[in-house]
Amino acid sequence: MNTAGHTDVHGLDLIPFRGVRYDSERVGSLAAVTSPPYDVIVRPDGLLELESADPHNIVRLILPQATTPAARNRQAADTLHDWLSEGILSPDPVPGLYVYEQRDSEILQRGIVGALRLSDPARGIVLPHEDVMPDVVEDRAALLRATAANLEPLLLTYRGEGAAADTACDTTGDIAGDAADDAATGTSDGTASGTTTGTAAVIARAAQHKPLLSTTTEDGFSHRLWAVTDPAEIAEIQSDLARHQALIADGHHRWATYLRLRAEHASPGPWDFGLVLLVDTARYPLRVRAIHRYLHRLPVAEALSALKGSFRVRTLRCPLPEARAALADAASEGNAFLLAGDGSYHLVDRPSADLLARTVPLGRPDAWRTLDATVLHATLLDHIWRIPDAPEHIAYIHHTEATVEKAEREGGTAVLMHPVREEVVRDLARQGVTMPRKSTSFGPKPATGLVLRDLAF
Repeated sequence: MNTAGHTDVHGLDLIPFRGVRYDSERVGSLAAVTSPPYDVIVRPDGLLELESADPHNIVRLILPQATTPAARNRQAADTLHDWLSEGILSPDPVPGLYVYEQRDSEILQRGIVGALRLSDPARGIVLPHEDVMPDVVEDRAALLRATAANLEPLLLTYRGEGAAADTACDTTGDIAGDAADDAATGTSDGTASGTTTGTAAVIARAAQHKPLLSTTTEDGFSHRLWAVTDPAEIAEIQSDLARHQALIADGHHRWATYLRLRAEHASPGPWDFGLVLLVDTARYPLRVRAIHRYLHRLPVAEALSALKGSFRVRTLRCPLPEARAALADAASEGNAFLLAGDGSYHLVDRPSADLLARTVPLGRPDAWRTLDATVLHATLLDHIWRIPDAPEHIAYIHHTEATVEKAEREGGTAVLMHPVREEVVRDLARQGVTMPRKSTSFGPKPATGLVLRDLAF
């Protein structure tokens, strides 16, 4: 691959690569070989369902199953080698960047997939906003060392010049109905392709052509991918992105893994880059959702008893949607959480000001000190419940219903969170302030398995 890039740029440096993709004639369906990102697959039945969907499902590479970590990583490397040898996976003939589209009845998201030059964190080109867990980084690093491949892209966002009115992601309109309009009008970007420049213009032009692939996954999202191989268009994208910084929306552990592996290998070389999807949220705003906590060893009754005198606690005897609405109302006025696991929902809010003053660390911006995730970890987990942040004590789960079901099935406590606004996340990241790990879930996340980056090509 071309690893020269543009070392003189002061912003994002995205280069083309030979995408490795499934041969649609060799698999049951493209939807059947994809999966969510590795850290979203939290239930064993979900893993088994993906493995059963197709013998070549990508989960066999990102979450291989064997008795030891070393055996799992060898298995993933062997499987990747076998699938390449058999033509199940194959590299595209020439390097390119890729326009990637996701769409459901409510949202349209488009971005650019490419190999991004890994920059020194101090330069502030790529902004993390969450802490990472060292054991997870080591696990991912071992897998990437074994496979010498980027198996799934990170989701990064940047703010282009597009006005909100230009975006096709108008949740008040009929997004589903726009699909049929694409072929007829040649544009679904909300603007005529001639009125935009840079990355937005390249995306608009690509969407007028037949995609490399098109599939719809079980979650209702349709996915389309186009290759951008024309040198002039690639240069247009590179020149545009070189003026921007990006926020890590999803993939902090994979980003930390990229940086670790870059430090282990000689430069210049393919390890200087990592696979990313870049989305302009001025045009395509993301959904921001919370990541919930499941406390394995803390029954709800004990959790509630420990809160007496420190928080207001109200038991809500209503369905989950109504309980979440109550959480949203309470969160608009201050820190609030929803506890579940005993058949009811318990709204926990209005923490003692004295308690917060004693437990929340000083020396950080007020926006950080008042985050629900900050109060959860510093005040509830560390001080009141005294629960260490370790996998045997805490599970991080993206899906609300799955968190509640797990708590009710196993007897622990589900702590449901309210999402943080993207502006807060970006503002803290620009100040160099990281949030507690797993504070946010941006989406939609790119489907894993549509395009891979093998460092050998």
